Amino acid sequence: MTPQELKTAMSSGLLSFPLTDFNADLSFDPKGYAARLEWLKPYGATVLFAAGGTGEFFSLEPVEFGEVVKVAVDTCRGHTPIIAGAGGGTRLAIQYAQEAEARGAQGILLLPHYLTEASQEGLLAHVEAVCKSVKIGVVVYNRGGARYAPETLAQLVERCPNLIGYKDGVGDIEHFVIVRRTLGDRVAYLGGLPTAEVFAAPYYAMGCHVYSSAVFNFIPQTAMDFYNALAKGDQATCNKLLDEFFLPYIALRNKGQGYAVSIVKAGAAIAGHSAGPVRPPLSDLKAPEVEQLRALMAKLGPQ
Repeated sequence: MTPQELKTAMSSGLLSFPLTDFNADLSFDPKGYAARLEWLKPYGATVLFAAGGTGEFFSLEPVEFGEVVKVAVDTCRGHTPIIAGAGGGTRLAIQYAQEAEARGAQGILLLPHYLTEASQEGLLAHVEAVCKSVKIGVVVYNRGGARYAPETLAQLVERCPNLIGYKDGVGDIEHFVIVRRTLGDRVAYLGGLPTAEVFAAPYYAMGCHVYSSAVFNFIPQTAMDFYNALAKGDQATCNKLLDEFFLPYIALRNKGQGYAVSIVKAGAAIAGHSAGPVRPPLSDLKAPEVEQLRALMAKLGPQ
């Protein structure tokens, strides 16, 4: 798949970040991970992000990262394109990107660099170096310390033909509109705020019709129902799901730091597709919180 073909694939449909499966001793569980991808296949996500944020990229060892990407590519070959996470400082991000390419991923999601702030000149040099280190498509993630000015992005798309996606995890409407008007159709636009469904309607109105759903990991049918209702302009269905599930879900998610991942793993376990515990420094939901999530999910019916 060429970068432009990947861009086309990312420009419609629902995207998601599969959880990474861990055993009780916190080692990577490749069989469980493959089974998870097989379970999710029929629901129709157009692109999957292996070892992304919800996949705990930040807690994976470099060797494990390659194993996760390989299992995802092998399991989804010929069915769903795989974009792998890549991050850290420039040299490390290049290593992750090249490993993802070697393992057969169709693209990478360039996650924010670690810890320190960066100038626009530094961000430009960082992204350009990563893009030029591989031939596969690259999606930048506007989040945390990696906040890209429209002018920076405009230079990057001119210099890097394989930069084909912009994912926004900040939620600055003015900034997004300027980016959208500056870049036009040169990149695919992805909504990346947690929980994406809550922001989906305003992003759709701004010309960003695609987002990545974390809840697809445990309520895949509901995730697809919401996406399809949004695409059809079925506001009644969207509002019903927001009121009955997503808003109470967010209130539960906000009870703990790092719960954006932990609550998804708890949901997968309740759904009968446990991915094991989260790795420190994240922590699992407390027992009463798990029961609250179980009650929310029960209202949705079979998936």
